Amino acid sequence: MSKRIYLDYAASTPVDKEVMAAMSLYFKKEWGNPSSLHSFGQKARAAMESAREKVAKFLSCQPLEVVFTSGATEANNLAIQGVAKNFKFQNPSVKPHIITSAMEHESILSPIQELEGRGIIEVTYVKPGKEGIIDPADIGKAIKENTILISIMYANSEIGTIQPIAEIGALLKVKDQRSKVLFHTDAVQAAQFLDCNVQKLGVDMLTLSSHKIYGPKGVGVLYIKEGTMLSPLNVGGGQEQGMRSGTENVAGIVGIGAAVEEIRNPKASVRNIKIRQLRDLLFKEVLKKIPGSLLTGSPTSRLPNNAHFRFQGIHGKDLAMLLDQKGFAVSTGSACSEKTEEPSKVLLALGLNIEESLSALRVTLGKQTTKEEVVKFIKTLCFSVEKLRANKVQ
Repeated sequence: MSKRIYLDYAASTPVDKEVMAAMSLYFKKEWGNPSSLHSFGQKARAAMESAREKVAKFLSCQPLEVVFTSGATEANNLAIQGVAKNFKFQNPSVKPHIITSAMEHESILSPIQELEGRGIIEVTYVKPGKEGIIDPADIGKAIKENTILISIMYANSEIGTIQPIAEIGALLKVKDQRSKVLFHTDAVQAAQFLDCNVQKLGVDMLTLSSHKIYGPKGVGVLYIKEGTMLSPLNVGGGQEQGMRSGTENVAGIVGIGAAVEEIRNPKASVRNIKIRQLRDLLFKEVLKKIPGSLLTGSPTSRLPNNAHFRFQGIHGKDLAMLLDQKGFAVSTGSACSEKTEEPSKVLLALGLNIEESLSALRVTLGKQTTKEEVVKFIKTLCFSVEKLRANKVQ
């Protein structure tokens, strides 16, 4: 088999060589515990705080507002459960209300639904439009006296739709002066391409994931605006301003610090333009050459690396498996839920039926993607769809 071609950058990214180089020292030499008082520990602490400052610059926040976690799933759980836990402690007789959408990542929906199922909270699931975009006015209408939190993903992990986060933040500021309703956004997919200035977005909490931005796996960030009240999920040593006890992953934290610096590099915007051009070529050729092919989501308000198609009469998993045999790594949706046989909750939320939802294929491009690879993929995709349809007829 010729060289395999990776087109699933929304699932994970390779670690940049600059990031790997920055991390290497903290695996091999400066491996001290950052809580230790001796020089080994203090060097580890200094490296970790330097990374915190880099993330803070990326988010336009204070370093003390950056909490390192084991990944985005933990960060999202801390945001959701931490706010609910703190509110119930302060107001035991009040049932709090949370607003979200049915298009969120499982690490948002699962903790919300778990709390809802236990009768601890009530939830409003705001419906998106046909292109997957949430109307800020619908958020405003859903706010009630007992609303404590709104969580809306900045950019969807499956269909790439970009949500009007800054508009929602501005609406909340006007509506209640931000006195009681907290606003969280999962910016995992957005960070590589969109402005994550938390002041402009108007959010109280924001989630990042290292391995989605060419950093190591096992590291995430939760930005928590100073003064935001939430309870930790795990206690012990009191690390991360008491929000996340446990010895910190120093090498990984150094890695995410280096990764966000790479995003801030002016060269990144040039690369993103190239990625968008290749993605637009993919759009054009697939929709032109494959009958019964449909684009999911907004053609314009979407991440520049995301292409999400539906192919009539095709099962997406069959197509993804055939493409894998041909040397192409793509997916049918979010990596966290791809092993299930259930249709995508995101696609069902758009109003698609089960058959339509199961016909999906997600292709996501990255820094290493070349025009030659995209052209080769288009040719193989056309052949694969035709083959599966022919087999179905037989």
